[in-house]
Amino acid sequence: QVQLVESGGGLVQAGGSLRLSCAASGSIFRINAMGWYRQAPGKQRELVADILSGGSTNYADSVKGRFTISKDNAKNTVYLQMNSLKPEDTAVYYCYVGGLVVYWGQGTQVTVSS
Repeated sequence: QVQLVESGGGLVQAGGSLRLSCAASGSIFRINAMGWYRQAPGKQRELVADILSGGSTNYADSVKGRFTISKDNAKNTVYLQMNSLKPEDTAVYYCYVGGLVVYWGQGTQVTVSS
């Protein structure tokens, strides 16, 4: 059984930083991509960043230059370093791991105060 465990969310002041981690346990066949989505109250879930098996990355325009996604293949773990946080980054952040099946984390709250 595959489980994704997220950590690193919390409350931070605007301009601060947080680092999210998502560790996948269990057997996942042929991981193609890992990444993060977020959902703010009253809004649709949106892609924040993802990283493909070859290492290429994609970012939402709103986070480019501030967030960095990385992964540790040996640990099946994906990270999201978030710098220069803004109040509009406040959301529940969900990690995912995509192979033949897409698996989702339970979500971690990130709150940025002004």
